[in-house]
Amino acid sequence: MDSKTLNVLEYPKILDRLAGFCDFSASMDLARALEPTSSFELATAQLAETTEARKLLSVNSMGIGAAHDIRPQADLAARSGVLDPHALLDVKSTLIACRELKKAFEKRTEEYPRLTQIAMGLPETHGLVDSISRILSDRGEILDSASPKLGEIRRNLRIAQDRLMSRLQKYVTDSKTVSMLQEPIVTQRDGRYVIPLRAEFKGKIKSIIHDQSSSGATLFIEPLPVVEANNQIRELQLAERDEERRILAEVSAQVGEHAAELKYGVENLAALDLAFAKAKYADELHASEPLLRELKVTGSKLKDSQPSTLNPSAGSGQRITTLKLIDARHPLLDPNTVVPVDVDPAPGTRAIVITGPNTGGKTVSLKTVGLLVVMAQSGLHVPAQSGSELPCFHSVWADIGDEQSIEQSLSTFSGHITNIIRILKKMDSRSLVIFDELGSGTDPQEGAAIARAILTHLLESGAMTLVATHYPELKSFAHSTEGVVNASLEFDIQTLRPTYKLTLGLPGRSNALLIAQKLGLPQTIIESARAEINPLDLRADKLLDDIRKERNRTSREREKMEKARAKLEAQTREIEKRLEKIEDERRETLAKARAEGELEVAVLKRNIDSLKGQLKKASQPLQAIKAIEAKMEQMEEKVEAPVERRSEQVSVGSNQSWKLGERVTVSTLNAEGVVTALGESDAEIQIGTLRIRARLSELVRGGGEQSSTASKQSPVSIKQKADGGSRTSVSATKSPGMEVDLRGLMADDALDKMEKYLEQAFLSGLPFVRIIHGKGTGKLRQAVREALRGHEYVNSFEEGGDKEGGEGVTVAKLKSG
Repeated sequence: MDSKTLNVLEYPKILDRLAGFCDFSASMDLARALEPTSSFELATAQLAETTEARKLLSVNSMGIGAAHDIRPQADLAARSGVLDPHALLDVKSTLIACRELKKAFEKRTEEYPRLTQIAMGLPETHGLVDSISRILSDRGEILDSASPKLGEIRRNLRIAQDRLMSRLQKYVTDSKTVSMLQEPIVTQRDGRYVIPLRAEFKGKIKSIIHDQSSSGATLFIEPLPVVEANNQIRELQLAERDEERRILAEVSAQVGEHAAELKYGVENLAALDLAFAKAKYADELHASEPLLRELKVTGSKLKDSQPSTLNPSAGSGQRITTLKLIDARHPLLDPNTVVPVDVDPAPGTRAIVITGPNTGGKTVSLKTVGLLVVMAQSGLHVPAQSGSELPCFHSVWADIGDEQSIEQSLSTFSGHITNIIRILKKMDSRSLVIFDELGSGTDPQEGAAIARAILTHLLESGAMTLVATHYPELKSFAHSTEGVVNASLEFDIQTLRPTYKLTLGLPGRSNALLIAQKLGLPQTIIESARAEINPLDLRADKLLDDIRKERNRTSREREKMEKARAKLEAQTREIEKRLEKIEDERRETLAKARAEGELEVAVLKRNIDSLKGQLKKASQPLQAIKAIEAKMEQMEEKVEAPVERRSEQVSVGSNQSWKLGERVTVSTLNAEGVVTALGESDAEIQIGTLRIRARLSELVRGGGEQSSTASKQSPVSIKQKADGGSRTSVSATKSPGMEVDLRGLMADDALDKMEKYLEQAFLSGLPFVRIIHGKGTGKLRQAVREALRGHEYVNSFEEGGDKEGGEGVTVAKLKSG
């Protein structure tokens, strides 16, 4: 790519901002050296890397850790140099970061294939981390355990220092010598331990003078009796230094053996960090990945590798380039104030001619398109909405700004023409060419002619072209030439401010007369100037105003329709959600009703079996039992029938007044009998030789068809009378329901509640129950199941099914009463 064009488009500023998101110097250098590529395969691969990195960082805050650019250290070690402790720690932290990244990506190969491929190029540790950790602390201090010899030297050195200090302390604490000292302390000069002697006592202590204070009042002396001890300490210090250097040299040699791999690994680490930086920068810009199109050339004709509309003016098989930017924003402008532009020309467009007033945003629009193209071809996501498409251009050329040069004696026009000549020589059919104020800086008539000729040449070459101009001749040229489209940037006459909104399909106006009138230029001058303008031009401007107003009105109406459509879609989605919820509730209600019906049948069947057994033992007739069995079959048929048609029958018995001796039918047994005793809510019925207790709601006056059915059945028990007869009564124990919810209770409270529930469920004849304890930590579930194991009312229990709550529910089957 042309470096001058990249500077004109302010691409280096983009790279500086990108480098700000890098975590270490190697990736920062890589970011600042990033260049757009003309290779479609490489550009798409780099975009895919950025997309993978954004996806990864959205779910995992991954980074390169405490890595460093250790290539200089690796080079030094390869040349037999000795690395200092801090350099070795940099090597260690970098290798640890590489190891962690490599391990992380090994688990994500399928999800992030491109980033994983980079991560696989990170270096192995080769035992260097262990070697460095063995000799250095985290603060860079060489450990005593780095070698046996170093440990011994340091032990001897501490012993020698302790002996020396004890001997010097005698001078500091002895009453004979302490008065001669400036201060009772031990200090160092030139690596030797000394004491501060007052100058007037010079010679009083036999010693070697090593230094004196700036005033001369203090002499720093080494008493002769400790000279040998100081010499021993110095020898041990030198031995310590040599051993430390030997240890560092040994580990440095290990680093040097793998220098090439370490340097290659740092390059891969920098590439990985650059991908992360691209992702972070894209998130800051609220950018999206553009769809990149490959451009191919057949002869001198340009075509798109992707299917698109044929250009009517082109030869057979030629296809036009695709350039589509939706809500594109200049990445260097404040995102809170920048006005997005849409660049979406019709199929077949190869040139866009932008016109409009000065300071209206033409130059920014041109730079936005050019900058986003080079960003995309550098693997950067662009600040535009998803669905934007860009061709992968072979080169991008731009002539923007003032090319005036005093040193080269070039005027503005000469400077522009010189740069344009350079561009025309180097561009080809796969180039994007951007010209700002084409043909300006000279006579308007000649400048317009030159601009039109250059634009014609660019069209013939097949290059994609964007041009900003004030020349009305280019507006007409764009209107009448196939493959060229007008565009304009709107200007608000009321506020005298540009709107920066780009409109394709309409040429712009300078609005010079209107602006001058608004600013207060006398009306006579305005009218005089208007009289000098060709009436056809004024009429054309009037038509443009009318078209723009109609277009704005249509745009506002379209926005209203879009809002209405969005509101309608939202309401439709809300209604669909409600319908789904109602359907779910309906299904849940039906399922619950069916389950209750099945429970009723199970209870009734158990009661029948119990009653049949008791009647057999009492040698009583089984007519009543047969009637009950018939009733049971009827209820089973009801359960099998659609639940929607099941409805509770209304009991009318409770509203009737009963009399002793009256003949009634017990609906639950479908058996006729005579009322022998009455209570407030129940009655005693004589059925043959049996006497039973039944609710008033279960009684039907006289014989014949039963008119009411109890919604719930209670177990029947038989009691023997003293006179040898038998008496059967219906238990009044009410069913507690088929499930109990223990969630939110402490274990003791939950078990108490469950115990009471099981007792009531057993007495009411329920065959099984569901105990809801939830999943949680599992402690409540364990306590419940421990209590159920061996329980007097429980026959067995099991975990709930998938539709019953799974691990959060225990289903207990109760024993027969």
